[in-house]
Amino acid sequence: MTHSRTHTGIEITADLIRDLLRDQHPDLADRPLRLGARGWDNQLWRLGDGLAVRLPWATESADDLLLKEHTWLPALAPRLPLPVPVPQRLGVPTARFPRPWLVTTWVPGEPADRAPAMRGEEAADTLAAFLTALHRPAPAGAPAGRGRGGPLAPYAEHFAHGLAAVSERGLIPDPDGVRAVWEDAVAAPDWTGPALWLHGDLHPANVLTANGTFCGVIDFGDLFASDPACDLASAWTLLPSTAVDRFHAAYRPAPDPATLRRARGWAVLRALAALLIADDGDRGLPNGKPTWGPPARAALGRLVGSVGR
Repeated sequence: MTHSRTHTGIEITADLIRDLLRDQHPDLADRPLRLGARGWDNQLWRLGDGLAVRLPWATESADDLLLKEHTWLPALAPRLPLPVPVPQRLGVPTARFPRPWLVTTWVPGEPADRAPAMRGEEAADTLAAFLTALHRPAPAGAPAGRGRGGPLAPYAEHFAHGLAAVSERGLIPDPDGVRAVWEDAVAAPDWTGPALWLHGDLHPANVLTANGTFCGVIDFGDLFASDPACDLASAWTLLPSTAVDRFHAAYRPAPDPATLRRARGWAVLRALAALLIADDGDRGLPNGKPTWGPPARAALGRLVGSVGR
């Protein structure tokens, strides 16, 4: 499998996408087309100035994630204060490409793992406004989390494996401090409120920046309804240390201490996973993402320093 092929062995090229558009959405087929990014689940190709084509390629689960976005995101997007990739057209599976695909709006900006938010106070206010708008009670039938959300205790083995792996590779200076954050989070009371809409995957590669602050949020494939702590973890992974408290003050309703403790636990899980993925990239493995390492290390430092506050 080359770096441009799907798990089914089909190579994604501009010619393939052009053929798919001519077959199913011919009014879009003659617009300029160029590769935007190869993500974890999907490839993103920019279509003209205002659209993008997203095609699943690296994981089998990507099909369901795209269909979830197509079903739910158009209704959520109008209330969100940051641009998001709103589905415009659905591509259905065919013999030429036996997987669903989407045409969405294009969201400009640079991923925060490559261009971190430097204007901390403005970024904190922007992120708080976005999550305040998103975190509303979800209707019956809303999707459940895909390995995210809910109580933290069931993820204890996952945490232990992650901590052992990063410790063995020498990727963190204070494993005991990280363990203390996790144990405090697991001991926090569980969420008893309604299941709220969550992005579910707010790591730095899925939040865009421009001029030192956040300008867009992408990849809603993990959209689901659960405990807001899962998304509130993003304060430690996305913001400078000096802006985390400002985020908590700006988010509404103000998170209670138990929610913040659980949020730290989710932030630890994500940072450990990101460190391992980054280390794979540093060693030249094809699925590694070297740019995920610096924000993950910074997040763990912030988290270790936040226990007891």
